Amino acid sequence: MLADLHSRPILPPDRGVLSTLDWEPFAALWNANDLAAAHDWLNERWSRLIRNSLLGTADPEAEFLQAVAFATMAFFFTQNRNQEGARLVLDDALVALAKYRPAFLGVRVEPIVAGLAELRPLLAGLAAEDDCPLLPFAYPKFETVR
Repeated sequence: MLADLHSRPILPPDRGVLSTLDWEPFAALWNANDLAAAHDWLNERWSRLIRNSLLGTADPEAEFLQAVAFATMAFFFTQNRNQEGARLVLDDALVALAKYRPAFLGVRVEPIVAGLAELRPLLAGLAAEDDCPLLPFAYPKFETVR
């Protein structure tokens, strides 16, 4: 069987994915502590962006969305007794978000980084299934740049 080598059109980069991104729905999910839904919201936009960007996952906007997703999951995991998962994605979030300080795509990055930096030393030494080290759990509100 021969492979179908007919050319397919390459889609232009979909800069509209983020250039007009309304962060309010995400902020509402984040601020209501509905972090699983917030992660899904980010993943939908990230998937669309990498599908349509010539740079794919190396696109700076895709990297930023992934970094925010890592932060979202770190806060989710620590509340749901997955401290090992929280540590893994928290470190990835801190490294990735450092590139986008103090703000990027209309998002204030500093409060997110500060919340992660506060949580990180509290996770050290916890067993994988220990309770959240912050009770009551408080993390920074999601803020946009106006």
